[in-house]
Amino acid sequence: MARPSRYPLELRRRAVRMVAEVRGDHTTETAALQAVVEKLDIGSRETLRNWVKQHEIDAGQRPGTTTEESAQLKALKKENAELKRANEILKAAASFFAAELDRPHTRS
Repeated sequence: MARPSRYPLELRRRAVRMVAEVRGDHTTETAALQAVVEKLDIGSRETLRNWVKQHEIDAGQRPGTTTEESAQLKALKKENAELKRANEILKAAASFFAAELDRPHTRS
């Protein structure tokens, strides 16, 4: 299970907006990211770069798996694991009851 982010969602959104606003003021994307990282005291430039990248994917500006698709995929994987577990239980129960039917019973 993934640990919760130490940065609130609103801070992440604000940081992404700030990068978009200051891109024109800097010669490179890295410089713009570094300026926002320093202003908002974010741990690393790479963290902010990932937030910007995910925002661009969610907005359809870049190919990749959106946040919504990731959540759906996670839910489907969880459901699949539960169904596999239930299937194994049913198989075990079926083999148990099949073995019971094959045993000779003595009447008392």
